[in-house]
Amino acid sequence: MTGAGEPGEGAEGADGGECRCGQCPHGARVGHRQAVAAFVALREDFAAGRGVPAGLARSAGASRQWVSDELTLSAQELTKRRAAERVTWLTTVRRRTLLGVWGAVVAVLLGQALTALAHGWTATRTAGLLAAVVLALGVTAAAWWHRAHGGALAPLIGEDGRLSTSRTVAAGWAGAVLYAVLTLAVQLALAGTPEARRTLLQGLALARSGSLLAMLAVACGVAVLAYGLVGARVRSGWLQKVPAERPRAADLLTDDAGRGSFLDVQYVLVNAAVLGCALVRLARQANELPQLPWGLVLLAGLSGVTSLMGKLLTGGRPVILSVVRSRELGDLAAPVRTGDDIEIRGAGFVPPGAGTPDRLARTVVRIGDVHVPVPLVPVAGGFANPTDGVLTVPVPVDVEPGRVKVRVITAAGVETAGYPLDILD
Repeated sequence: MTGAGEPGEGAEGADGGECRCGQCPHGARVGHRQAVAAFVALREDFAAGRGVPAGLARSAGASRQWVSDELTLSAQELTKRRAAERVTWLTTVRRRTLLGVWGAVVAVLLGQALTALAHGWTATRTAGLLAAVVLALGVTAAAWWHRAHGGALAPLIGEDGRLSTSRTVAAGWAGAVLYAVLTLAVQLALAGTPEARRTLLQGLALARSGSLLAMLAVACGVAVLAYGLVGARVRSGWLQKVPAERPRAADLLTDDAGRGSFLDVQYVLVNAAVLGCALVRLARQANELPQLPWGLVLLAGLSGVTSLMGKLLTGGRPVILSVVRSRELGDLAAPVRTGDDIEIRGAGFVPPGAGTPDRLARTVVRIGDVHVPVPLVPVAGGFANPTDGVLTVPVPVDVEPGRVKVRVITAAGVETAGYPLDILD
């Protein structure tokens, strides 16, 4: 591919002197952008009919296969650049999350200082600040331990490389509860009289903290059940999961294809509202755990059940509905023979998140015992083949005439049930 230097090149590129070595964050980003631009330009040229060798232009099948192979090779180079950019992104995001954590500590300090102007500095304010520092130190230690996997974000990233909505919500509740408990613990350590300690211990009583602990249990329970449910459905083939390029903040509110998800949005918004209520009550009365109305706990529970039901019902196995001979305009009706193109119609051939060219190139059709890679057919702005509902592949000469089974193997590795097809001599 042009414009995408290999690691070890000089720091200065031919276009504007930008670093594209692939070994530093800036070079990896520039190299990835250049690889994307080169692939898009190549695809648009092929879609417009440019760049095909004259010797292949007379054969539609040969030119289509040559174009598909060239695009596949270019997509493989794009994948390498994307992998290098992901490594540097993980390093960068680890530093940024730590800056965000300690920035929150500074925000707590500023908030305590501003409110102290009217009422003076108290032991409660000291406890809140020390609790924030202790919690930030714990997050920093966890980030260092997982420094190669995104730092503080590592526990929130699912097996598919996306930010997990349920894990993030559970982490938010766990952080809030830990902060509240640490605040009370510091106040207990600073309390000078038995009466003050007794009052603080009463603030930890189950009658006051039951609703908050129930919220934490609901959030953690939803995260555990979602993990088990998704894993079981992926292993059984009823849910197709394709790894993401890298985690994104939008993953919390979208599905695997990047489209807005009502189930995730409502779950995040409901929990954010209830969590905000808990933090406000903690700020107003820091000598006890915030007591939430049980109606809010029920609301969050219903939101979690809705999210889990969505994970249980969405997705499904790919399915072949019909297989027909692909007919060009002017062709006579005829049975399927070796060398003909067949059109496979169904659903679920391109899993959510598998729309990148390297993933599309991994789609395979098994005709009898012969595995046929689905050719990439470029059009302006994308690909006409493969699509989620239709695949077009040639019948190789290696396929024996007779009745064979046609199966589609998607980029997620899920195989459809066999569909019978009669092939004549």
